[in-house]
Amino acid sequence: MSQGSRSHLRGLLEVGAASVLWGTGGLAVQLIREHEALSPVTISAWRMAIAAAVLLVALVALRRGGELVDLARRHPRQLLVVGAGTAAYQGFYFVSVTQVGVAVSTVVSLGLAPVLLTVLESARDRRAPAPSRLGVLGAALVGLVLVSVAGHASSTGPDPVAGVLLAVASGTTYALTTVAGGSVSRTSSPLVLTSGMTLVGAAVLLPCLAVVDGPRVTTDVVALAWLVYLGALTMALAYVLLYSGLRVVAPSTAVTASLVEPVTAAVVAAVVLGEALGPVAVVGIVLVLGAVAGLGRPAAAAGPVLPDARLR
Repeated sequence: MSQGSRSHLRGLLEVGAASVLWGTGGLAVQLIREHEALSPVTISAWRMAIAAAVLLVALVALRRGGELVDLARRHPRQLLVVGAGTAAYQGFYFVSVTQVGVAVSTVVSLGLAPVLLTVLESARDRRAPAPSRLGVLGAALVGLVLVSVAGHASSTGPDPVAGVLLAVASGTTYALTTVAGGSVSRTSSPLVLTSGMTLVGAAVLLPCLAVVDGPRVTTDVVALAWLVYLGALTMALAYVLLYSGLRVVAPSTAVTASLVEPVTAAVVAAVVLGEALGPVAVVGIVLVLGAVAGLGRPAAAAGPVLPDARLR
């Protein structure tokens, strides 16, 4: 295996690991809300703030705080776009779920991103995607639909049109934010980039606490523990892994691989909560995992294989 192929596989595994961590977030949110009626926006804001605090402590401990200042000076606009974009697509998704349900929101927001980036990369390169890439993308999207619909068949909402539009906004913002983050990650440390991103994201989300319903803080020990888990692992660690992976895989490959997230959520719900995995969900899981495994072959990756910035 060539050095480029090994780097591509490592990057794909990093993005996959980040997606597995994201997939556990739904369970954590559910467990928090069993102990304290925090709104999803409130949880998201504290998740971002905790991640920023954890990463800043890490930077200080490693004596790398100067790198964050340097990043802010070199790429101020990109850092603002990545941080605000990450906060925005999560917010769009959470509100979309309340309007149209989990299944439609997940399929539209997560499914749109790889399609959009594949089209954009094809237009940029002025050539159609290879049949193997289209096959991988198609299998992943069909699997996503099966997993989402099987897991939330009865979910609905009061305003489907608004919900779908918000899901489209979420998926589009996710795609564009991934491109922006991937661009900056090739010249910056993933740890430093994630630190800057979460600081901006926290600055965007924390003011939202002034207008949300329900409690804004909690003193419940269990809820606090799960909030720390969300911030330290599903945000701080997961995004360090994502930006590390984006140094060697194309954004469209990364967002396709991130479809492991709903698969993880379905499996976690089955194992921890005892929710049954029907045959439709199992087929969907197999399709998504098979498609992501197919991304390991550079010829089938949903985007060009990039040279490893760490080897320069």
